[in-house]
Amino acid sequence: MIQKSNIARRRKAAQAEGGIEYKNKRDELIRVAAVLFKEKGYQATTLNEIAAAAGMDRASIYYYVDNKEEFFREAIKGVLDANTTEAERLMRMRSLNPKEKLEQLVTLLMRSYDENYPYMYLYIQEEMHAVAEQESVWAQEMVRQTQRFEKVVITLFKKGIEDGLFRSDISPGLAANALFGMFNWSHRWYKPGTGKSAEAVAQAFCKIFFDGFEQR
Repeated sequence: MIQKSNIARRRKAAQAEGGIEYKNKRDELIRVAAVLFKEKGYQATTLNEIAAAAGMDRASIYYYVDNKEEFFREAIKGVLDANTTEAERLMRMRSLNPKEKLEQLVTLLMRSYDENYPYMYLYIQEEMHAVAEQESVWAQEMVRQTQRFEKVVITLFKKGIEDGLFRSDISPGLAANALFGMFNWSHRWYKPGTGKSAEAVAQAFCKIFFDGFEQR
Protein backbone atom coordinates (compact mmCIF):
# COMPACT_ATOMS: atom_id res chain seq x y z
CA MET A 1 0.00 0.00 0.00
CA ILE A 2 2.84 2.40 0.93
CA GLN A 3 4.68 1.54 -2.29
CA LYS A 4 1.56 2.20 -4.38
CA SER A 5 1.03 5.52 -2.60
CA ASN A 6 4.60 6.50 -3.41
CA ILE A 7 4.07 5.60 -7.07
CA ALA A 8 0.84 7.62 -7.11
CA ARG A 9 2.68 10.68 -5.78
CA ARG A 10 5.41 10.25 -8.39
CA ARG A 11 2.77 9.86 -11.12
CA LYS A 12 0.97 13.05 -10.13
CA ALA A 13 4.25 14.93 -9.94
CA ALA A 14 5.30 13.70 -13.40
CA GLN A 15 1.94 14.61 -14.91
CA ALA A 16 2.04 18.05 -13.32
CA GLU A 17 5.55 18.62 -14.64
CA GLY A 18 4.41 17.75 -18.16
CA GLY A 19 7.72 16.38 -19.44
CA ILE A 20 7.78 15.36 -23.12
CA GLU A 21 9.43 11.99 -22.49
CA TYR A 22 6.88 11.07 -19.82
CA LYS A 23 3.96 12.21 -21.98
CA ASN A 24 5.20 10.30 -25.02
CA LYS A 25 5.59 7.11 -23.00
CA ARG A 26 2.13 7.53 -21.48
CA ASP A 27 0.60 8.12 -24.92
CA GLU A 28 2.38 5.00 -26.18
CA LEU A 29 0.93 2.94 -23.32
CA ILE A 30 -2.56 4.29 -24.03
CA ARG A 31 -2.23 3.18 -27.66
CA VAL A 32 -0.97 -0.27 -26.61
CA ALA A 33 -3.92 -0.62 -24.25
CA ALA A 34 -6.33 0.55 -26.96
CA VAL A 35 -5.10 -2.12 -29.36
CA LEU A 36 -5.61 -4.82 -26.72
CA PHE A 37 -9.06 -3.47 -25.83
CA LYS A 38 -9.94 -3.68 -29.53
CA GLU A 39 -8.70 -7.25 -29.86
CA LYS A 40 -9.98 -8.71 -26.58
CA GLY A 41 -12.57 -6.25 -25.31
CA TYR A 42 -12.17 -3.88 -22.38
CA GLN A 43 -13.47 -6.21 -19.69
CA ALA A 44 -11.31 -9.17 -20.76
CA THR A 45 -8.04 -7.22 -20.97
CA THR A 46 -5.86 -7.13 -17.84
CA LEU A 47 -3.18 -4.71 -16.69
CA ASN A 48 -0.71 -7.59 -16.77
CA GLU A 49 -1.40 -8.06 -20.48
CA ILE A 50 -1.01 -4.35 -21.17
CA ALA A 51 2.29 -4.30 -19.29
CA ALA A 52 3.56 -7.37 -21.16
CA ALA A 53 2.61 -5.92 -24.55
CA ALA A 54 4.48 -2.73 -23.65
CA GLY A 55 7.55 -4.63 -22.43
CA MET A 56 7.08 -3.49 -18.84
CA ASP A 57 6.15 -5.00 -15.50
CA ARG A 58 2.77 -4.26 -13.95
CA ALA A 59 4.24 -2.16 -11.13
CA SER A 60 5.78 0.25 -13.65
CA ILE A 61 2.37 0.80 -15.28
CA TYR A 62 1.18 2.61 -12.16
CA TYR A 63 3.73 5.35 -12.77
CA TYR A 64 1.63 6.33 -15.80
CA VAL A 65 -1.97 5.46 -14.88
CA ASP A 66 -3.92 4.63 -11.75
CA ASN A 67 -5.88 1.71 -13.21
CA LYS A 68 -7.17 0.04 -16.38
CA GLU A 69 -10.17 2.36 -16.45
CA GLU A 70 -7.85 5.32 -16.93
CA PHE A 71 -6.43 3.75 -20.09
CA PHE A 72 -9.89 3.40 -21.59
CA ARG A 73 -10.95 6.86 -20.46
CA GLU A 74 -7.89 8.53 -21.94
CA ALA A 75 -8.20 6.54 -25.18
CA ILE A 76 -11.63 7.92 -26.06
CA LYS A 77 -12.20 11.10 -24.04
CA GLY A 78 -10.10 13.48 -26.12
CA VAL A 79 -11.61 12.28 -29.39
CA LEU A 80 -15.16 12.48 -28.07
CA ASP A 81 -14.55 15.99 -26.69
CA ALA A 82 -13.28 17.19 -30.07
CA ASN A 83 -16.14 15.61 -32.03
CA THR A 84 -18.81 17.04 -29.74
CA THR A 85 -17.29 20.53 -29.83
CA GLU A 86 -17.13 20.45 -33.63
CA ALA A 87 -20.71 19.17 -33.88
CA GLU A 88 -21.98 22.03 -31.72
CA ARG A 89 -19.97 24.51 -33.79
CA LEU A 90 -21.53 23.17 -36.99
CA MET A 91 -25.02 23.46 -35.53
CA ARG A 92 -24.46 27.19 -34.90
CA MET A 93 -23.29 27.93 -38.46
CA ARG A 94 -25.78 30.09 -40.34
CA SER A 95 -24.26 29.56 -43.79
CA LEU A 96 -25.37 25.91 -43.97
CA ASN A 97 -28.85 24.38 -43.95
CA PRO A 98 -29.66 21.40 -41.67
CA LYS A 99 -29.01 18.82 -44.41
CA GLU A 100 -25.60 20.31 -45.22
CA LYS A 101 -24.71 20.37 -41.53
CA LEU A 102 -25.68 16.72 -41.12
CA GLU A 103 -23.64 15.76 -44.18
CA GLN A 104 -20.63 17.49 -42.63
CA LEU A 105 -21.27 15.66 -39.35
CA VAL A 106 -21.22 12.30 -41.15
CA THR A 107 -17.91 13.26 -42.75
CA LEU A 108 -16.62 14.42 -39.35
CA LEU A 109 -17.44 11.06 -37.76
CA MET A 110 -15.86 8.97 -40.51
CA ARG A 111 -12.76 11.16 -40.65
CA SER A 112 -12.46 11.02 -36.86
CA TYR A 113 -12.78 7.22 -36.97
CA ASP A 114 -10.03 7.11 -39.60
CA GLU A 115 -7.65 9.55 -37.92
CA ASN A 116 -8.16 8.27 -34.37
CA TYR A 117 -8.14 4.53 -34.98
CA PRO A 118 -8.43 2.42 -32.85
CA TYR A 119 -9.78 4.90 -30.26
CA MET A 120 -13.10 5.54 -32.02
CA TYR A 121 -13.36 1.80 -32.65
CA LEU A 122 -13.27 1.30 -28.89
CA TYR A 123 -15.96 3.90 -28.34
CA ILE A 124 -18.26 2.05 -30.73
CA GLN A 125 -17.24 -1.46 -29.66
CA GLU A 126 -17.73 -0.85 -25.93
CA GLU A 127 -21.41 -0.04 -26.23
CA MET A 128 -22.40 3.12 -24.38
CA HIS A 129 -25.43 1.53 -22.71
CA ALA A 130 -22.95 -0.72 -20.91
CA VAL A 131 -20.84 2.28 -19.94
CA ALA A 132 -23.97 4.05 -18.71
CA GLU A 133 -24.51 1.30 -16.15
CA GLN A 134 -21.23 2.24 -14.47
CA GLU A 135 -21.33 4.91 -11.78
CA SER A 136 -17.81 6.30 -12.06
CA VAL A 137 -17.34 9.98 -12.85
CA TRP A 138 -15.66 9.33 -16.21
CA ALA A 139 -18.39 6.91 -17.34
CA GLN A 140 -21.11 9.43 -16.62
CA GLU A 141 -19.10 12.12 -18.42
CA MET A 142 -18.88 9.88 -21.49
CA VAL A 143 -22.64 9.41 -21.39
CA ARG A 144 -23.18 13.19 -21.17
CA GLN A 145 -20.85 13.76 -24.12
CA THR A 146 -22.73 11.16 -26.16
CA GLN A 147 -26.06 12.76 -25.28
CA ARG A 148 -24.75 16.18 -26.35
CA PHE A 149 -23.78 14.81 -29.75
CA GLU A 150 -27.10 13.00 -30.14
CA LYS A 151 -28.94 16.21 -29.26
CA VAL A 152 -27.17 18.06 -32.09
CA VAL A 153 -28.17 15.40 -34.64
CA ILE A 154 -31.80 15.19 -33.46
CA THR A 155 -32.10 19.00 -33.44
CA LEU A 156 -30.80 19.21 -37.01
CA PHE A 157 -33.24 16.55 -38.20
CA LYS A 158 -36.08 18.39 -36.48
CA LYS A 159 -35.06 21.70 -38.07
CA GLY A 160 -34.72 20.02 -41.47
CA ILE A 161 -38.28 18.69 -41.21
CA GLU A 162 -39.57 22.12 -40.16
CA ASP A 163 -37.80 23.72 -43.12
CA GLY A 164 -39.29 21.21 -45.55
CA LEU A 165 -35.95 19.59 -46.39
CA PHE A 166 -36.83 16.21 -44.92
CA ARG A 167 -39.97 14.11 -45.01
CA SER A 168 -42.21 14.51 -41.98
CA ASP A 169 -43.44 10.93 -41.65
CA ILE A 170 -40.20 9.85 -39.93
CA SER A 171 -39.47 11.26 -36.47
CA PRO A 172 -36.17 13.07 -35.77
CA GLY A 173 -35.31 10.51 -33.10
CA LEU A 174 -35.85 7.56 -35.42
CA ALA A 175 -33.84 9.26 -38.18
CA ALA A 176 -30.97 9.94 -35.77
CA ASN A 177 -30.95 6.34 -34.52
CA ALA A 178 -30.91 5.06 -38.10
CA LEU A 179 -27.99 7.31 -39.00
CA PHE A 180 -26.01 6.32 -35.90
CA GLY A 181 -26.78 2.66 -36.58
CA MET A 182 -25.35 2.91 -40.09
CA PHE A 183 -22.20 4.57 -38.79
CA ASN A 184 -21.79 2.32 -35.75
CA TRP A 185 -21.87 -0.84 -37.86
CA SER A 186 -18.91 0.42 -39.92
CA HIS A 187 -16.42 -0.82 -37.31
CA ARG A 188 -17.33 -4.35 -38.44
CA TRP A 189 -16.00 -3.87 -41.95
CA TYR A 190 -14.10 -0.57 -42.29
CA LYS A 191 -10.42 -0.46 -41.42
CA PRO A 192 -8.46 2.76 -42.09
CA GLY A 193 -5.84 2.49 -44.78
CA THR A 194 -7.55 -0.32 -46.67
CA GLY A 195 -10.04 0.09 -49.50
CA LYS A 196 -12.19 3.23 -49.57
CA SER A 197 -11.15 6.44 -47.84
CA ALA A 198 -13.12 7.86 -44.91
CA GLU A 199 -14.40 10.66 -47.18
CA ALA A 200 -15.61 8.17 -49.81
CA VAL A 201 -17.46 6.14 -47.18
CA ALA A 202 -19.02 9.32 -45.76
CA GLN A 203 -20.22 10.38 -49.22
CA ALA A 204 -21.78 6.96 -49.78
CA PHE A 205 -23.50 7.09 -46.38
CA CYS A 206 -24.91 10.55 -47.15
CA LYS A 207 -26.23 9.47 -50.55
CA ILE A 208 -27.82 6.30 -49.20
CA PHE A 209 -29.36 8.00 -46.18
CA PHE A 210 -30.36 11.49 -47.29
CA ASP A 211 -31.67 10.49 -50.72
CA GLY A 212 -34.25 8.42 -48.87
CA PHE A 213 -35.03 11.03 -46.22
CA GLU A 214 -35.37 14.11 -48.42
CA GLN A 215 -38.78 15.64 -48.92
CA ARG A 216 -40.21 14.77 -52.34
